Amino acid sequence: MSDAQHSIQFSRPLAARETPIPGVLLIDLPVHGDNRGWFKENWQREKMAALGLPDFGPVQNNISFNAKAGTTRGIHAEPWDKFVSVAAGRVFGAWVDLREGPSFGTVFTAELDPSTAIFIPRGVGNAFQTLEDSTAYTYLVNDHWSAAAQGEYTFLNLADETAAVPWPIPLEQAELSEKDRGHPRLADVTPMRPRKILVLGADGQLGRALRAAYDGAAHVEFASRREFDLADPASFDARNWKGYAAVINAAAYTAVDAAETPEGRRAAWAVNVAAVAQLARIAVEHRLTLVHVSSDYVFDGAEAVHTEEEPFSPLGVYGQTKAAGDAVVSVVPRHYIVRTSWVIGEGRNFVATMADLARRGVEPAVVDDQIGRPTFTADIAAGIRHLLEGNVPYGTYNLTGAGEDASWADVAADVFAAVGRDPAHVGRVSTAEYFAGRSAAPRPLRSTLDLAKIQTTGFVPSPWTERLRAHPLAEGDDGDAR
Repeated sequence: MSDAQHSIQFSRPLAARETPIPGVLLIDLPVHGDNRGWFKENWQREKMAALGLPDFGPVQNNISFNAKAGTTRGIHAEPWDKFVSVAAGRVFGAWVDLREGPSFGTVFTAELDPSTAIFIPRGVGNAFQTLEDSTAYTYLVNDHWSAAAQGEYTFLNLADETAAVPWPIPLEQAELSEKDRGHPRLADVTPMRPRKILVLGADGQLGRALRAAYDGAAHVEFASRREFDLADPASFDARNWKGYAAVINAAAYTAVDAAETPEGRRAAWAVNVAAVAQLARIAVEHRLTLVHVSSDYVFDGAEAVHTEEEPFSPLGVYGQTKAAGDAVVSVVPRHYIVRTSWVIGEGRNFVATMADLARRGVEPAVVDDQIGRPTFTADIAAGIRHLLEGNVPYGTYNLTGAGEDASWADVAADVFAAVGRDPAHVGRVSTAEYFAGRSAAPRPLRSTLDLAKIQTTGFVPSPWTERLRAHPLAEGDDGDAR
């Protein structure tokens, strides 16, 4: 074997090591060598994903050849993720976090040879100094280079005193480009902002709660129906999706009874299925995380408690469209389906209606055989943020208020008590009695969703009774009450 081959660590196991910079992973690559040379699997998606590397979807492979030892390039933070490995020779690598956030300015250095690679997330500055003549390193990136993309780079001077990179070959003796010599010091660097989160349906009950949950977050963009109409294909085509990391779909057609009419059926399928399929296509093409809000109406209510694994069994058109939308979203590699029930937020809703009726002296008849748990939008919004920021495995998660099951009549009685009316003034009827002689969609009688899965991720929803006591009781929609 050559001297260069002797410097390589052969046959060590594939492993990933964390670094001081969040998301930057140093990877040990198994290299197999003999008198002919060596061989390695430079990128192996299945094995590396199992180690915890992001499945970052590389689309371009580049090679940098450097004739002389001491050739130094950087420090460049690029608007894509990058996987770097050495093909021949050795390099000293330096990485500086140039992303907006608490780790801005964190430095990590390491020597790379063919048995070592590194994963560098978007916004982390990287620089390389060759330690041998005829050194070549390769890098996979998950977006195509373009002149426009180069305008999104962030740069740091190689000689920055704050980063204080310990270059093995002093920069005065190294080969540098004049452009790299002129990059700014850390104090003058504008940090690279994270990719944006787009919230659709931002003026609905959940959308308003998401505005509150992300208040002050510059990377979150809110779009009302006027700004992004899910039923209009032009809304999807007019946006540059490369600037986004996630889409939260808080919009839906939710008129349960109207969905049973010919016009409502078409509208429900257009918004809850066709538009969701468009979002799913965009999420796949641009490697976005898609957050989609689901409903207890995807079930028929035959089970006392519904888990995430229960097969769909919707009773009416609204439930059918929500189930179809869930099925579409489930094939997106990066998705969260947040299944909820009995949603209460700011504006027109069941709780506000009961409070209004109580104040006006009305004694409503409220269904007593539909059982579930109310869910306040503040919990849904907090849960969505937890899923996106907590490194939670993708999939479907039930998210409702915690606590004891209740009927709609029980909730109404609690509202009456909260505004000083006798809860006994709430009349109790069956669903069949309530809808007798009226055209209405079928409802699941049991809507309780099991919360164990989301609780194992560290998110514990508030008891719905506590949320109810703190909820402003204003006028609203009448729900299943009269």
